[in-house]
Amino acid sequence: MNIPFVDLHAQYKTIKSEIDDAIASVIRESAFIGGKHVKVFEQAFAEMYGVKHCIAVGNGTDAIYITLKMMGVGPGDEVITTALSWISTSEVISQTGAKVVFADIEDDYYTIDPVDLEKKITPRTKAIIPVHIYGQAANMGEIMRVAKEHNIRVIEDCAQAHFGQWEGLNLGTFGAAATFSFFPGKNLGAYGDAGGIITNDDELAQKFRMFANHGALIKHQHQIEGINSRMDGIQAAILKVKLKHILKWTEERIVNANRYLELLSGIASLITPSVRDNTRHVFHLFVIQVEDREAVKYGLEKIGISTGIHYPTALPFLPAYSHLSHKPDDFPNAHAFTKSNLSIPIYPELQSEDIVRICQVLHNLT
Repeated sequence: MNIPFVDLHAQYKTIKSEIDDAIASVIRESAFIGGKHVKVFEQAFAEMYGVKHCIAVGNGTDAIYITLKMMGVGPGDEVITTALSWISTSEVISQTGAKVVFADIEDDYYTIDPVDLEKKITPRTKAIIPVHIYGQAANMGEIMRVAKEHNIRVIEDCAQAHFGQWEGLNLGTFGAAATFSFFPGKNLGAYGDAGGIITNDDELAQKFRMFANHGALIKHQHQIEGINSRMDGIQAAILKVKLKHILKWTEERIVNANRYLELLSGIASLITPSVRDNTRHVFHLFVIQVEDREAVKYGLEKIGISTGIHYPTALPFLPAYSHLSHKPDDFPNAHAFTKSNLSIPIYPELQSEDIVRICQVLHNLT
């Protein structure tokens, strides 16, 4: 029997009546853009996160772009981010007219290395974007220390870390703002593109909301030129339903991850993910390292076990950033990691017997 990398239909079946009712209510009310369902989701998400404001937007990429623009990032500025992420994190920096500056990752947790980050700071550094990659908390203690010391704003990219924690506090509540993706495959996912921004800053919240809505808080009264980035009503209604279940699903992810860690221990040629002390790793992905990745990947997929690679190339070495002329020695940890990482299935509905089967195959292949 095949084991998918993620099974969104299995999740849907557990909450089918709630989802169907939510979608039907949006259609019945013709509340397709903005309106009640978006406001209800924004309020519920902000309340669960313990922040004052949630601004629902079109997708996670827009969320970062809007945040950077409304913080005044533009030509002549530099923004530091991790060498290991999806390109959304870095491409929006360039789109503001600022220069993207990469920092290497920590060898054990795969998040941005605060030591290398601090080395990259210049008088032009306007912001830092740590990414809580795979659901693992970046070292927010050191990152915030560095940021405060140099008077630099922090924007947390929480696209893979919904309700993850650092020392008991939710990720996304440390910087000036935090951004989220609600892409379908995320821990909290819509049934299409959707994203959000959270902040406790009233002025920033108003700017984010205005810029995302063509530069207007009131229709036809455009204070600035903005963009069109709005979450639609159906996605908001779906997310509101799922929000009631997210903490339970998170615990089930953690249980499954711990089962993997137990069963995969002791394999010399396989490295399992470390979990930082005093944090809640929400395991958006379960990423192992293996010596012969292609052979292991092929061996799993040959018998119906789906895998992924997140990510096959570190951001500084993508063709999009060839103009920066980076070398592997500039980011040794990120470069090495992208040669060996392999993501195996993890989601709340993944059955214990499937985890056992996956681990047995990995024992045979590594």
